[in-house]
Amino acid sequence: MSSLPPHDVTAPGSLDDRMTRRAEAVLARHSQKRGLARILPFLGPAVIASIAYMDPGNFATNIQGGAQFGYALLWVILAANLMAMLIQNLSAKLGIATGKNLPETIRERWPRPVVWLYWVQAEIVAMATDLAEFLGAAVAIQLLTGLPLIWGASITAVLTFWLLTIQRRGFRPLELVIGGFVSVIGVAYLTQFVVARPALAELGRGFIPSFQGVDSVYLAVGIIGATVMPHVIYLHSALTQGRVPTRNDDEKLRLSRLNRVDVIASMGVAGLINMSMLAVAAATFYGKGVENAGDLETAYRTLTPLLGPAAATAFAIALLASGLSSSAVGTMAGQVIMQGFVNFSIPLWLRRTITMLPAFIVILLGLNPTDVLVLSQVILSFGVPFALVPLLLFTARRDVMGVLTSKPLVTGLGWLFASIIIGLNVYLLWGAFTN
Repeated sequence: MSSLPPHDVTAPGSLDDRMTRRAEAVLARHSQKRGLARILPFLGPAVIASIAYMDPGNFATNIQGGAQFGYALLWVILAANLMAMLIQNLSAKLGIATGKNLPETIRERWPRPVVWLYWVQAEIVAMATDLAEFLGAAVAIQLLTGLPLIWGASITAVLTFWLLTIQRRGFRPLELVIGGFVSVIGVAYLTQFVVARPALAELGRGFIPSFQGVDSVYLAVGIIGATVMPHVIYLHSALTQGRVPTRNDDEKLRLSRLNRVDVIASMGVAGLINMSMLAVAAATFYGKGVENAGDLETAYRTLTPLLGPAAATAFAIALLASGLSSSAVGTMAGQVIMQGFVNFSIPLWLRRTITMLPAFIVILLGLNPTDVLVLSQVILSFGVPFALVPLLLFTARRDVMGVLTSKPLVTGLGWLFASIIIGLNVYLLWGAFTN
């Protein structure tokens, strides 16, 4: 059983069916709709993908980055977000062009031993992702209710199981729910940004590239790992494969252009929220003598006296919305990874149970959740090249992509981004071993 609703079955009169018919009319140039109404049927896949760019790992790395280095790492978020736009657009195009997702394409075209290696590393990355997302939601529940963290994790488990049932109703209901969570996070951080009142001049200087020692590089790699997410590179291609049927190359080209709007809008919102996270942390904690301000619980407790209880509550609500939604998306990605690479799937409830076990172990061992979150993002960053390299190779091949083959400039930018990410990882390892 696939973790995603079937692409070729939509109940007549359902939301999926109505939106698919509207999309087909636009592609066939039969629609009279204009503006937002015209592009609305094509919005959604990037909305689901974007929640992974605002997960609790982003909270941990962005807050820690702002607390330790002020606005200095804002440029890293901007650069990572631009990378995300290009990468997610390529992933979405692969699904449109081939009708297959990235793991399926790798399985069909690469040697079996390589495919199994890819599957193993992708599962490890997916587990690191789910660890961050699950822990974030559990911490948020603890902050809002005062319950022990283990109880927060138990409530998170129940809520995420409930969220996964929405997938059975089709693509659009799930996209609407995830879009609602994105709106909650956005409003919460807009509130905090207004209350914190970051210094605009210093904020502007944060977009000038620079590092402040190996620790800032470690956090920069974590930020990139939290922004350019390997599991969602795999997932996005699955979200677009066959979602809107196309009959010819012209319709594929039109669908790709409309899909690009979805990617730019969704990733743009995610980037603004990430920048707000770091800016609020910088304005609130940097240079204020707040010990361990990068810790999520400390950040929440400190926000109350510094910015008021409304800002602290907004922070916890945003963290909860992020953790719950991104955890559901992570489970979807895990199912795509397993089914795509090895053509095998397990029930969603079983995958959800297995992937949340590491979070319970971390809690029972008494490990600091924020430290684990930041470490998980660095692990994610090491998984990015494994997803990005085959994506760049396949999307540059005309025998795979047809009319949607990437132009040399796009492929060149993709390889540049991959080189930057790999280079940062190598530098981080060198710094760690040489102290």
